[in-house]
Amino acid sequence: MEGRKILRPSMKMNYFNQMKLHLLLPLFLAYFLACTPSNPNIVSVEGGQIEGTTNQDASLRIFKGIPFAAPPVGDLRWKAPQPVVAWEGVKKCDQFGPSPMQGKPSPFMFWSSEFLIPAEPISEDCLYLNVWTTAKNKAEKQPVFVYIYGGGFRSGGTGCPIYDGEAMAKKGVIFVSINYRVGTFGFLAHPELTAEAGYDASGNYALLDLKKGLEWVQKNIAAFGGDPGNVTIAGQSAGAFAVNYLAASPQTKGLFHRAIAQSGGSFYSRPGRPVMDLQVAEQQGIEFAKNLGVSSIAELRQKSSEEILEAQGGTSWPIIDGYFIDQSIYDIYAAGKQNDVPLIVGWNEDDKLFPRPVSAAEFQTSIEERFGELAGDFFQVYPNDNDEVSAHSQGEVSRDETFGIQGYAWAKLQTKTGSAPAYIYNFNRALPAHTPETQFGAFHSGEIVYAYDNLHTLDRPWEPVDQEIADIMSGYWVNFAKNGNPNGNGLPEWDAYQPDNEEVMVIDQQTESKTLPSKDQFLFWEKYFESR
Repeated sequence: MEGRKILRPSMKMNYFNQMKLHLLLPLFLAYFLACTPSNPNIVSVEGGQIEGTTNQDASLRIFKGIPFAAPPVGDLRWKAPQPVVAWEGVKKCDQFGPSPMQGKPSPFMFWSSEFLIPAEPISEDCLYLNVWTTAKNKAEKQPVFVYIYGGGFRSGGTGCPIYDGEAMAKKGVIFVSINYRVGTFGFLAHPELTAEAGYDASGNYALLDLKKGLEWVQKNIAAFGGDPGNVTIAGQSAGAFAVNYLAASPQTKGLFHRAIAQSGGSFYSRPGRPVMDLQVAEQQGIEFAKNLGVSSIAELRQKSSEEILEAQGGTSWPIIDGYFIDQSIYDIYAAGKQNDVPLIVGWNEDDKLFPRPVSAAEFQTSIEERFGELAGDFFQVYPNDNDEVSAHSQGEVSRDETFGIQGYAWAKLQTKTGSAPAYIYNFNRALPAHTPETQFGAFHSGEIVYAYDNLHTLDRPWEPVDQEIADIMSGYWVNFAKNGNPNGNGLPEWDAYQPDNEEVMVIDQQTESKTLPSKDQFLFWEKYFESR
């Protein structure tokens, strides 16, 4: 027996136990991993994994600064958004991405700091979006609510305090906000840009950014518990104009299923904002390059973002480019070629962005020069008896021409040529003010904190009725996102717009349905635009 190792019984037992443990260890490990809950704040999206955070009571997850496209810098400046650049590891998404390139924020008119972007960061590298969700898993399939900020297409960003998505998410929707390029960075057109684009157009990069963001929602929102088949887009001011262009574009078909526009629409052109086509915009781009002392897009792309920002000229508004928008918004809707989705549209009683009013005599002269033989009809609905009356009428003209008639035409044409309903509101609640000097009424943007139940983000001496209005208005918005109808338990009944009764929902200390208050004024504007 020499040379052979004999295992004693105890040694045999240890040997077999070790072999059994070696075989079973992977099974134990797999079972342990399966039973250990994964980090719910880590989600896989296009580009890689991201990690968000939670709100204070951990009732919802928040993901901020999610990249949805490649940074539009260098050679990608003034190009349609490109695919997101993948990253390794888990990307922290707990802070807003940079706001789009624009001037430093500074309070003005009625807009305090709560309405403005953070002081920093501000950058061309700005294509990021944010998600608030209470969904625990993919199976929940919550409605998705995508918010588009305002700022005249020259400013704005998702980091404004009043755009916080927590309250809306707690009401059962997944709230998403999307950054887009603004100013010259978002709209410059030029023959060279048109030639290189691949779709025979240039400009409208801001709208293409929003399209890219909506495509990201379609591909990724299910990972957050959202339903890509139930997406509502909503926006205020420039955001509402953007909703209008998105609703009219063949490029966005199927990317959303309902639309809300707060104070904005592009059905009728006006002196300060004429309809512009690609050729005119391209010429502006040529002049812009000349002003900077360059003769090519390659040289323009070598300029710093600060030099571009400081330069004067170039287009900074959506245009009829023949690609994203191929004809006027009015003609698209008149022909029934819009994205036929349920619509909420409205404006505020004090949506008045006019400069300092002129005297009644000066106003009389300017109106007669502009409207000619229709001036008499104009003064029937906008009295001009004295300076005080004239100042009031000038404010109403600013509101009605810029916002009111645009929204009214939108609802009217949608009802005429589409199958989905349209709902009209007037927001008339004068926001409480600390002093008479800060009492601006139901001013432009004042409804935002009510619509998204964010009174807490704005420093005002709120009264109990204000929270009641916020509950009603945000309730309408959430119900609409869920099923295309704003009505629900405990809310005043809101009928869809019908030409035979012209009912609108007036949102004020008493929220109720009324006949359209501006009907006579809108009849004038329709007559005027038809005469042109």
